[in-house]
Parts: sequence; structure tokens; C-alpha cells
Amino acid sequence: MTVTSAPEGRTASPAPVTTLRRIAGVVSLLASATVLAALITQITDQVSVGRFEPTEYFAFFTIQTAMINIVVLAVGGVMALRSERDTRLYTAIRASVFSYAIVTGVVYNLLLRDVPNSDGYVGPWWPNEALHVWIPIYIAVDWMLASGRARIAWSAMWLAVSYPLIWVGVTMLRGAADGWYPYPFLEPFGPNGVVGVVAHVVGIAAFIIGLTAIAVVINYVQTRSSSTSAAR
Repeated sequence: MTVTSAPEGRTASPAPVTTLRRIAGVVSLLASATVLAALITQITDQVSVGRFEPTEYFAFFTIQTAMINIVVLAVGGVMALRSERDTRLYTAIRASVFSYAIVTGVVYNLLLRDVPNSDGYVGPWWPNEALHVWIPIYIAVDWMLASGRARIAWSAMWLAVSYPLIWVGVTMLRGAADGWYPYPFLEPFGPNGVVGVVAHVVGIAAFIIGLTAIAVVINYVQTRSSSTSAAR
């Protein structure tokens, strides 16, 4: 097999963006817009009934990761439309987003879905479903199926677990200062006590590490397959 190089003085043109990758890019942009719309809907509704507390609303793990999702999905969508391959940094961040999305969906649906607000407030149904069900499912499926990822190392797990640990630390310090905790399972004076809080935090941290390990393995299989195909 002969390999034809680019003429002298010219650089080889980048690989064209495939139709499937373009479609994935558009869907990623739509997912980003959906998350933004969900947050705007929640905030607007809470303002209208006089219960919006910015320092509490933006302290929730779901809300913070939702804001991360808006940026990451939008950047990924633009990248997919413009180039055939993601950068290594973006891929590592995207692996973290994969683990946060699944944790958000699992924790909400197992521990929080049937827990009512203390003031009896019930907001619009669809933002909660979007943030805790639809978007986590999309992010997980997209990670497993989308092409164009760069290969990442096992060290990506440290990146993934660092933000949740910082979030827990800040949350517990704030709770100790003003008595407010975003989730019942983080309340040290609640029914489960300090031991229950530690168990939940350790369990969720281990879950995040395990999910990120799965994300790295998926990434390895995908990039190995694409490298093998390119070499043929």
C-alpha cells in the first residue's frame, strides 16, 4: 500500500467531520439548551411565588452540575460540528460529567424523589425530570456511543472526584455555620446521624470513582477501536 503525502509546502487537510458526528453535535447543543431552559423555568417559578433563595438554590449539587452540563454540552456540540476529534482535556472533563450525571439520577430517584419540600412547594414537573432523568440518560448514552473522543488516562478519576469532595466540604462547613443542608442525608443531626452522613458521602464518592473507571474503560475501548480502524 502506497501512502501519498501532501505536496511540499502544503499541510495535510484535517479529516472531514462525519454526518453522525455533526448530528451528535446538534443533539448536544439541544441538550445544553434543555438544561438551561429547565433552570430558567425553575428560577422563574420560584421567583413568582416568592421562594427563590439564590444562596440555597445554587448550592445544590444538581444545580451546580447542571450549570457545568450547559457549558460542557455546548462546547462539545460546537467541537463536534467543527472537528472530527475532541481534545484530551475536554474528554477528561466529559468523563467527569458522565459520572456526575449518573450519580445525580441515581441519588435523586433512590433517595430524594419522594421527599417533599419542607414548605410544601411543588414546582413545574418537567425541569426536575429533565435534570434528574432525561439529561443523565442522554449524557450516559452519548458517552457510550459518540465518536471522536481522545484517549484519557486513569488519572482522570482524580479530576472527577475532586469537585464532589470540595462540594461536600464546603456544604458541611456551611451547614455547621447556618444549619442549612441541601439534602436530608447530609444532616448530621438528622435521623441517620453523623455515621449516616459519612456512609452516604463515602458511598457516593466510591460510586463516582467506579463510574469514572467505567468511563475510562469505555474510552479505552472506543479509542482502541478507532485507532485499529484507522491503521487498516
